[in-house]
Amino acid sequence: METKLVPLNDLHLSIGAKMVPFAGYNMPVRYTSDIDEHQCVREHVGVFDVSHMGEFFVFGKGALDFLQLVTSNDVSKLSIGQVQYSYFPNEQGGIVDDLLVYRLENERYMLVVNASNIEKDWQWLQQFKDKFEVELENVSSNYCLFAVQGPLAGEVIAQLTEADILSLGYYTFLTTTLVGINEVIVSATGYTGAGGYEIYIKNEDALYIWNKIFEAGKPYNIQPIGLGARDTLRLEMGYCLYGNDLNDFTSPISAGLSWITKFNKSFINSTALLKEKTEGTTKKLVGFKMQERGIPRAHYEIYNTQNHLIGEVTSGTQSPTLGQGIGMGYIPAEFSQPGQEILINIRDKKLKAIVTKLPFVINNTRP
Repeated sequence: METKLVPLNDLHLSIGAKMVPFAGYNMPVRYTSDIDEHQCVREHVGVFDVSHMGEFFVFGKGALDFLQLVTSNDVSKLSIGQVQYSYFPNEQGGIVDDLLVYRLENERYMLVVNASNIEKDWQWLQQFKDKFEVELENVSSNYCLFAVQGPLAGEVIAQLTEADILSLGYYTFLTTTLVGINEVIVSATGYTGAGGYEIYIKNEDALYIWNKIFEAGKPYNIQPIGLGARDTLRLEMGYCLYGNDLNDFTSPISAGLSWITKFNKSFINSTALLKEKTEGTTKKLVGFKMQERGIPRAHYEIYNTQNHLIGEVTSGTQSPTLGQGIGMGYIPAEFSQPGQEILINIRDKKLKAIVTKLPFVINNTRP
């Protein structure tokens, strides 16, 4: 399969990005160093080009009922201007994808899905739409998405619009004019835990808006940020990554997603998931911190202190903020209590780790 390019691919190359294949796209993994870019977002402001993400519009009289069936969260709770984290459950007890749901108008929504799952999600939704008076439009190839993240992000974006974006609550958005460009969605969301905004713009306006963001951010030491730092930032917050921590076979209840699984409505596989939640799961996704020097990576084995294999790492890294290895993985529920000692097999050495409450890092900005 041919690797796709984001609209600003040439720009990233011109400013020194190292590009790698990711989710079917050629994406910037870093511009300088992962650690420097990570700290830039934690302490100042940085910009991720995440235009590989997918966007679907869902509209019509049956839009709400359709979304209530195919997503786990309660979409009826959304007011216009609010965003909701959710997932598409499948009939086998796993997760088709995790996503964001935006309520744009009374009968109009936007779904933001993972890049690697755009085609899969689109085909999944087609199975159910004919039961409802609803239209779906895949606009993924028409939009760019910039994540402007960090404690100073608001100072930067506020210069570009007359809208009061500084008073936007977490997981809310507005559609506004940004440096003369109309119909731009500015959302107080992100995948870093450092606060900030995600900005949806048409492809033809992307380069202009990127340049305007960097002009406004120059006094704040704004930097472009790659996928390497995006991964360490999200992992410090304990945010799941589809394909690592979530997939078609992982239980959302085991993954700790009960909080976005609302049983006051009927949705795909809701009966089985309610039974699982009521009876408890045999496995749980946990966070852990290394107690010995070593960096955990996905698929490394997890053992209990009696040297019995109990699971594997789904995500792991060296935390730039903590200066130690951190990770997540599924293990039996009896070993999942914070403070429980486990062992991670790193290069044929079983190294001590401690099960830890998430997030690993608590910022003084938005959670």
